[in-house]
Amino acid sequence: MLDSIKIKLQYWLPKLALTRLAGWGADKEAGWLTQQVVKLFARYYRVDMQEAQNPDLTSYATFNEFFVRPLRDGARPVVSEANVLALPADGAISQLGLIRDDQIFQAKGHHYSLEALLAGNYQLADTFRNGLFATTYLAPRDYHRVHMPCDGVLREMIYVPGDLFSVNPLTAANVPNLFARNERVICVFDTAFGPMVQILVGATIVGSIETVWAGTVTPPREGIIKRWAYPAAGEDDAITLAKGAEMGRFKLGSTVINLFTANSVHFEPRLNNGTVTRMGEAFAEAATARDAAEAPQT
Repeated sequence: MLDSIKIKLQYWLPKLALTRLAGWGADKEAGWLTQQVVKLFARYYRVDMQEAQNPDLTSYATFNEFFVRPLRDGARPVVSEANVLALPADGAISQLGLIRDDQIFQAKGHHYSLEALLAGNYQLADTFRNGLFATTYLAPRDYHRVHMPCDGVLREMIYVPGDLFSVNPLTAANVPNLFARNERVICVFDTAFGPMVQILVGATIVGSIETVWAGTVTPPREGIIKRWAYPAAGEDDAITLAKGAEMGRFKLGSTVINLFTANSVHFEPRLNNGTVTRMGEAFAEAATARDAAEAPQT
């Protein structure tokens, strides 16, 4: 009964107004009030401040400054093997696996299409048909900076306006096409493993989505799709990010979706629905490396 009420509220509540209000409040320097909110949040969600570069809760001038706090050096070692990709974020695996033709599994009874997720870009969708996907949910207590799974050259960024449903496991199981209808920032990279997409999905009270190369992408929320193209590797002004480098952040929590082409990588076998993730740990291995290792010896 309670879950049913929570889902109905997702449709009835003024999510955009709440998100704007939360974003406004989280950016305000309110002195003792900010300190109290930060302390209550950290206590309620059991935030591990010993991992933070600055563990002093009273030193953060705004809630957003606390929420996107950097980690101390060495807190998240990045897997070093060249053929192994790193997890992009702290959180938990919501779902991962094969893309069945163009269908991505959201939760029991729910799928959504690549083309819908990629804002109708059928050419980009065709690139990832029958490929692999991974959805990582960032809970409020998690570190909210998102990093690169591998070295990559940014080729395109697409901002897609949309709804602001919560993206927790309850809504994922009950709101059809959740990730294809929410606001999102789609980032397309060229990598040694083939094209890769990393998508930052907005949600209720996510006041801002930022990338390291563009700064704040949203807000403003103008209700139109926006696209930016970037130079290829070797060209002037190409944007190259190393494995483990920060690529974006959420000001309040959300979800990251990764897309890989068919036969490009194998996910780490330990990763399943609900697996806790830590940025920098093993995410996937190059398919060619594993295939060669498993080939019959002659």
